[in-house]
Amino acid sequence: MASSTPAPSSTLTHLLPPNWKVKITEWLQEDIPSFDYGGYVVGEKETTAILYGKSEGIVAGVPFFTEIFEQLGCRVEWHVSEGHALKPIETCAHVYGPVRQILIGERTALNIMARCSGIASQAYRLRVLKEKNGFKGVIAGTRKTTPGFRLVEKYGMLVGGADTHRMDLSSMIMLKDNHVWSTGSITAAVEKAKAVGGFSLKIEVECRSEEEADEAIAAGADVVMLDNFEGDALKVAAGNIKQRWAAKGRQVLVECSGGVTEQTIENYFCDSIDIISLGSMTQGVSFVDFSLKVQKHS
Repeated sequence: MASSTPAPSSTLTHLLPPNWKVKITEWLQEDIPSFDYGGYVVGEKETTAILYGKSEGIVAGVPFFTEIFEQLGCRVEWHVSEGHALKPIETCAHVYGPVRQILIGERTALNIMARCSGIASQAYRLRVLKEKNGFKGVIAGTRKTTPGFRLVEKYGMLVGGADTHRMDLSSMIMLKDNHVWSTGSITAAVEKAKAVGGFSLKIEVECRSEEEADEAIAAGADVVMLDNFEGDALKVAAGNIKQRWAAKGRQVLVECSGGVTEQTIENYFCDSIDIISLGSMTQGVSFVDFSLKVQKHS
């Protein structure tokens, strides 16, 4: 895996919302709701712990890891930057502070780094395939994220160089099959969405055919998602839609989704596709293995 730093970590840290540190506090409270029996054993003596990267991957989650230990009265010294391509076994950071406090934060910090880095690594591999094939469109994650952990997972996508797609239900209006069936038609669903979404929110409609895509665009959709199309049928449909509406002076974004994986994504690359979205960027992704080892007390 080639070295890469998709974006300076400071820039990405500044993207985080004001409440992100509260989430760290909540996760620490979840892991120690009552007595700290193991902490009683080790006490408060000052010590040093070393964070090792034990498997290949892209380092992601630095601000979350650092904040955990800062809340516990410890200090973190990083030796790799966010976006760094890890080679096992590599020293990533030193943590200084009372041994009890380090051990309180250990598992929560490692869990966050492992998952965030795993998603960043998947995003990075997909980006490499995009560049290798000269694909000009966007590769995006989806909202298939872990409840309560979305911020970390979307952050990992950015570190790896992928698009986050919509962050939540308020970020873009996506009308899927259930919305259409519950409303009665694509046209009715889009019209209702436009009535409340205003000019600032894009509207995307999930479509199962060219005819549905045409109806969505005619109703005012900005993006049409061709869902679960396969092989050449997808490329033909996307090309037809683009050409047909360009002739009418209308520009529309075409997204494809459904069953796309790292192994199959190259089959979806074509000039008529603007966005390829993958739930597999967050679901079933392999973690990056880290360990935190306290220096032996003499």
